[in-house]
Amino acid sequence: MDNLESTVISTRIRLARNLADYPFPHRLRTREQAREIVSLLHLPLSEIDSFRCIYVDETEREELEMLKENYLISQALIDKCGVSAVYINQDENISIMVNEEDHVREQYYIKGFQILKGYEYLSGIDDVIGDCVRFAYDEKWGYLTACPTNLGTGLRASVMLFLPAITRRPDLFSSLRERLRRKGMVVRGVYGEGSDADGYMYQISNEITLGFSEQTILQEVGEAVYTVVETEVRARREMYERDSAAVRDACGRAYGILTNCALLPAKEFLQLMSEFKIGVSLGLYNVDKMSDLDDLIVGMRDSNISRFSKETLDGRARDQYRAECVQARLKELLRGEPDA
Repeated sequence: MDNLESTVISTRIRLARNLADYPFPHRLRTREQAREIVSLLHLPLSEIDSFRCIYVDETEREELEMLKENYLISQALIDKCGVSAVYINQDENISIMVNEEDHVREQYYIKGFQILKGYEYLSGIDDVIGDCVRFAYDEKWGYLTACPTNLGTGLRASVMLFLPAITRRPDLFSSLRERLRRKGMVVRGVYGEGSDADGYMYQISNEITLGFSEQTILQEVGEAVYTVVETEVRARREMYERDSAAVRDACGRAYGILTNCALLPAKEFLQLMSEFKIGVSLGLYNVDKMSDLDDLIVGMRDSNISRFSKETLDGRARDQYRAECVQARLKELLRGEPDA
């Protein structure tokens, strides 16, 4: 398993846009005006893929949480429930949030480190939308956005990383974060600004877009990711060399509980899976793809369990269902016996 695969979870490309003929979302006067903006996107998106339109104020809270847990919408979109909506494609890797902070937030989510592919694909979608609506654009300042940090290209390139070894060394984490800040990068939690880094997962992205071309932003984010990956892999090796018995013990205990427990609460599941992933990244356990474990983590979140089980489960029943699914799936994924 190479260093990128053991460390990079996913790539998300986002473009922020506003329509020239409407007030920005925080100044929209009526619900009807907000709905007009939503309807304007129907035609261009129908030319690209089969999208379903979801109005936030007409959607159950549980489904909204599921969409957020799958990185398709933001908490800010949920908070704007009176005016907001989202278009989601069939594969659920493209979402177009409408009337969040900006009129249009185009997002493309892709597994692994595929920053150039992600941008090229989303840029094509942006072109189709731009042919049907008039974006707010200034020759000097670029795309006009509600927040100054998005002014310019409106491009946010974000990469989700698994960083257990760096997290366990606060001095290393602090110095790395400062190095990234000086290069115009920001480190956030799983769901963006203000969220926690659950399961040692962090997003690294560009902080500003003004004064930089799209190509420069993508290149600099890519270079930052390679720097972080190299730092993390080196820190993992050092952690293992310092106390291999402790690392093997933690990973083995995690695997033992995951494959034998009868009840598995969400918080404990994430903690144990993170420990098990460390063992996989160090070659103590063999699976074909780390992304299979990442998919399992997402699939076993509370809202997704209700979706997959096709029934509303209470806390205890949900924990039991999670334990049964995780046991079966891990035994499918593990190849051979753990290394001695």
